[in-house]
Amino acid sequence: MRGNRVMDTVLRMEQLQKLDRNSYAPRYAQLVRILQGRIASGELRPGDRLPSEAQLCKQHRVSPMTVRRAINILSQLGIVVTSQGRGTFVNSIQFWAATFCLDGLQHVLEDEKGTTVKILEASIRLADERVAGELAIRTGQRTIYIRRLIYSQAKPFIYHREYVIYDPKRPIVESEMNVTSLKGLFERVGDSTLKRSTLTIEATVLKEEEAELLESPVQAPAFRLEHIFYDFDDRPVSWGWFICPGDRLRFTTVVGIRDEELRRR
Repeated sequence: MRGNRVMDTVLRMEQLQKLDRNSYAPRYAQLVRILQGRIASGELRPGDRLPSEAQLCKQHRVSPMTVRRAINILSQLGIVVTSQGRGTFVNSIQFWAATFCLDGLQHVLEDEKGTTVKILEASIRLADERVAGELAIRTGQRTIYIRRLIYSQAKPFIYHREYVIYDPKRPIVESEMNVTSLKGLFERVGDSTLKRSTLTIEATVLKEEEAELLESPVQAPAFRLEHIFYDFDDRPVSWGWFICPGDRLRFTTVVGIRDEELRRR
């Protein structure tokens, strides 16, 4: 059985290293996949120089333009680095460029049936100096203050507080009040007035009110996910933060080439 698996792996790698001239995939994209495969298999390792442009053209029977385009893509992905006059080299793993995925949060986002949002408070508040600074408004301007408790499988999961600029003419106010899912809170599904958002994550501990609502000990480690949503004029529309106990979220990433991505190509 082990011998069969090894043979299957060898055959798959051989297939990955050949251009399929009957494929609809562009040849430069296929060459990207081939070079990624050679790096993922360990054939080419960090610091190794890639074959020259002329060698790649001859080996794969493609034009210099195709090779340059493939190398540019690999460079943009951070997989290779080009040194003028020396060639193109496999890059070392760039840990500081890692992009993390909130696994625990993603599972809850996808489980819309098992997730509910309960509004604890919705009131008009005058912006203090901190709120005014985050929303780029004057101190004392009216805002809508909303507190929500998000449940996952009938258990409190995240506590959310948010300040929304008060303007009865803007649909953002009504849409905020009607959000009934965690996915809706993060993605603002169906709201065409929002252009982008920023999300900042930092470590914190649960205060008394947060601990009581989340059914966790006071001072327990937690994550604070602060967000700001912007409209198409790049003006802040809402500012708030999610509080989640630290044992309910995980940060996961893969640094380097993902083998499963190669298998999908």
